[in-house]
Amino acid sequence: MAERIPVLIVAGFLGSGKTTLLNHLLRHNRGTRIGAVVNDFGAVNIDAMLVAGQVDATVSLSNGCVCCAVDVSELDGLFTRLAHPKSEIDVIVVEASGLAEPRNLIRMVIGSDNPRIRYGGLVEVVDAEQFPASRERHPELATHLKLADLVVVNKADRVPEDDLDRLRAEIAGIAGPVPVYATTFGRIDPGLLFDEPLRETSSAAEQLSFDALLADDHHDGHHADGHHADGGHADGGHRHMHDEYTSVSFDSDRELDPRRLVAFLEDPPAGLFRAKGIAAFGVAEERRKFVFHMVGRHLVFEPRGWGRGESRASAVVLIGTGLDSETVSKRLRDTVHDGDDPLDSQAMLGVWRYTPH
Repeated sequence: MAERIPVLIVAGFLGSGKTTLLNHLLRHNRGTRIGAVVNDFGAVNIDAMLVAGQVDATVSLSNGCVCCAVDVSELDGLFTRLAHPKSEIDVIVVEASGLAEPRNLIRMVIGSDNPRIRYGGLVEVVDAEQFPASRERHPELATHLKLADLVVVNKADRVPEDDLDRLRAEIAGIAGPVPVYATTFGRIDPGLLFDEPLRETSSAAEQLSFDALLADDHHDGHHADGHHADGGHADGGHRHMHDEYTSVSFDSDRELDPRRLVAFLEDPPAGLFRAKGIAAFGVAEERRKFVFHMVGRHLVFEPRGWGRGESRASAVVLIGTGLDSETVSKRLRDTVHDGDDPLDSQAMLGVWRYTPH
């Protein structure tokens, strides 16, 4: 079964910097083929190419990305086309209208019957300078924050540091334990949002296996610094602020206890945005591996057969901001089944709760 393509929704009030963030992802990702879907009520300039606000206007960019402008009613059909193997798309990013209701877009993705896509999370973009006034005029913005899997506080250089700290605390009070990531000019490292596939230098694209994606996540402490390769600044030298994100990896040749793993994922560490992994469970008569993805609080397990010669081992990768690596690693080690006898099938009930039927 091919790895499902994540559908990432980028939302936020008018002028918060959604298009700037999307442009940054299109220009600065390392080989990821993005299907960028713009749902807006006007002309939007993407990567210096004009995508008119007409339905189904499509522009192919030189880096293999595709940009489309669509009406909400046609999103599902567009997902079908972008997720087709011939499209060779790795991730779909939907830039919602500044007036859109994110809940409806989330439902559309999660409720889709398309077996090739999965929900990649809601990124809510906030204008650090304008948000307090915008929220006062539009109280529904607080509701949008509660739906978010990641909050990006953009234009962080426009407010004093104390004000930024207060704003982040206020957002955390509304949104709960989701990561709150501060940046400028929409600069966010693509690796926080999606896996960047390892490609050969040839132009032929391939859909990488899940194992290959896991293998690419061995490094910790990525930095979203917004610097060009020549050492210059994308903003012409202006002061900018950014957060860094961390990935924590865990491997085990010993089988895991499904109840402990589910309990960990249901009570995730603060700042966690994504989790992914392959689990081998110490349960009697359960010989399959379980691939899982979690974005925010949305968790899915999928049972699959082990490949020929594949070792029966578990591997977990967590990605977020401000993760306490030592504490997280200890909690993951505690998910190992430490008994001599296999667990009974009742131990799988929590996993089945998150398995699509």
